[in-house]
Amino acid sequence: PHSGVQVTGNDGDEGKKAFYIHIEALPGKENEVMAMLRDILGCVQDEPATGPWYALRYSPTTFGIFEAFPDRAGRQAHVEGGGGDIFRDVQRMNAILACPAHVHRLDVLMGKETFAGATPSN
Repeated sequence: PHSGVQVTGNDGDEGKKAFYIHIEALPGKENEVMAMLRDILGCVQDEPATGPWYALRYSPTTFGIFEAFPDRAGRQAHVEGGGGDIFRDVQRMNAILACPAHVHRLDVLMGKETFAGATPSN
């Protein structure tokens, strides 16, 4: 068994914040990880301080989440919300993840936040 989630990084100075979460599925549990990502997306839809949010896939078993926030308070509100509850479900995490999800706290230095001429998609 593992802890379900591991958090590294500092809160840093005030300003825009982000999380990058590295997720490694147990072999054969990829569909369950996809379901977890959909569940998390459902939670963040109504979070006013969660900005850009992306679920990522690097390989058949390796996934990630990138999500951005206007400040530390917004990021903390997200942690205390439904997405955070999903990662705190250690039993579920042990059933589908090969190791704890690795949450990296990040400071956003700069970025481009819109797609020119395109409509956003899920």
